[in-house]
Amino acid sequence: MQVRNARGKTGHHVTFELALPDGRTLRTQISHPPNRETYGQRIWAHILRDQLHVAEEEVWACVRDGRVPRRGRIEPTVPPIPAGVVAQLLSHGVGETEIRQMSRAEAIERLNEIWAAESSSLQA
Repeated sequence: MQVRNARGKTGHHVTFELALPDGRTLRTQISHPPNRETYGQRIWAHILRDQLHVAEEEVWACVRDGRVPRRGRIEPTVPPIPAGVVAQLLSHGVGETEIRQMSRAEAIERLNEIWAAESSSLQA
C-alpha cells in the first residue's frame, strides 16, 4: 500500500508499506536515480534484504509465477485438531492436557471410539 508520495518535491520518493501476518510492517522507499539509470547491485541487494526481507529468487518467482514470498506467514508445523473435535472430546470427559498431547489423527480416532462405545451401549 502506498503511504507517501513526494513527487514534485526534493528527492522524488514514493514510500510503500506492507503489513505481515506476524505483526511486522515492511517499508520501502522508491526513489528515482538522479541520472535516470538503473540501481546498482548493492542498492538492489539492500532493498531486497533490509527493506523487503526477501531473496532475489523469491522476487522473480512472484513476478513470473505469482508466488507470494513466505516471509511473515505463520504456518503450523503440525496439523491442528479441529475445534469441533476438541469440544466433543472435552464434553465427553477427556482432559485438556490429554488432548494437547494428541495428534490430529489420534484425537479423531479417540472421538470415533467414544462415539462407537456410545452407539453400542444404546443398541444393547
